[in-house]
Amino acid sequence: MLPRMKRVALLVPEDANIAPLENARHGFLAANAYLAQTGAQPCFALQLVAATPCVQLDGGRVQLQADATLESVGAVDLCLVPPPLREDGSLLLSPGNQRLIDWVGAHYRAGGEVASLCMGAAVLAAAGVLDGRRAVVHWAVQQAYAQRFPQVQWACDGVVHYENGIYTSGGAFSAAHLVLHLIEKYAGRDTAIWCAKYFQLDWSRRSQQPFAIFSGHKAHADDVVRAVQEYIEAHYAERLTIETLAERFILGRRTLERRFRHATGNSIVEYLQRIRVEAAKRYLESSRKSVAEVMYEVGYNDTKAFRDTFARYCGMTPLSYRERYL
Repeated sequence: MLPRMKRVALLVPEDANIAPLENARHGFLAANAYLAQTGAQPCFALQLVAATPCVQLDGGRVQLQADATLESVGAVDLCLVPPPLREDGSLLLSPGNQRLIDWVGAHYRAGGEVASLCMGAAVLAAAGVLDGRRAVVHWAVQQAYAQRFPQVQWACDGVVHYENGIYTSGGAFSAAHLVLHLIEKYAGRDTAIWCAKYFQLDWSRRSQQPFAIFSGHKAHADDVVRAVQEYIEAHYAERLTIETLAERFILGRRTLERRFRHATGNSIVEYLQRIRVEAAKRYLESSRKSVAEVMYEVGYNDTKAFRDTFARYCGMTPLSYRERYL
């Protein structure tokens, strides 16, 4: 049975980063070309859709002519939202983008599917379609998005997440894996594998963890917690305990733990572990120290504890991580 043609709206907000959207468009076109080569009908009907017929992007450097406006696009099965060019949230502020956000929410409530490429998840969140749901996003903006859209369960562990007609994807080139996922779902696994080979994508990648860089959240109002964070970052190789930190900063243990988690989103133990893992990653990337030497340098003396903690936050063993950057 031939797959039904999927009508896909590639949305173009003002201040959008057009590169991931173009990559997605070429991915769907490649899938159509492969289907044609095999004697099958194309699977994707694509339209660039915007609030206005012409959109200025990248400060006017790029001018994009839309195929349709929000009012004229007609019936759509799936809409894709690209990330903003800037990470400061300005994508959501213009009147044109508010119309686009409202359109996305109405499209989903009417039974359509929605997908975000990387940080385009902000549009889905602003439209309310992510409320109470899990969504993946680029690790660099997870904390900022959690503050701005606290009703969403933001994650940066996976590459693609799907539930109830909503697709979200991790950062940058992870968005290509979302396109592969959609191609596999609607055009078949053979077509998706061919596209993965054509674009030279690693079919097996399922996690952002090996690429994530942890930087503790300090954009909060608790000066004492910020001082504790800075102390941990400067003394991570020492034997640090919650009790010694509480004594040093003249706070009760429970009070310190509660304030720290509230301000940073991490427990003190988690924060120390992640700081140590980041330090270990830097050693493994740039030095000739053995894994055992790196373990001692970052404050561990138990091989299993170090390996398990590293794998928890990086998605691979220390040795595998080193081999990645040889």
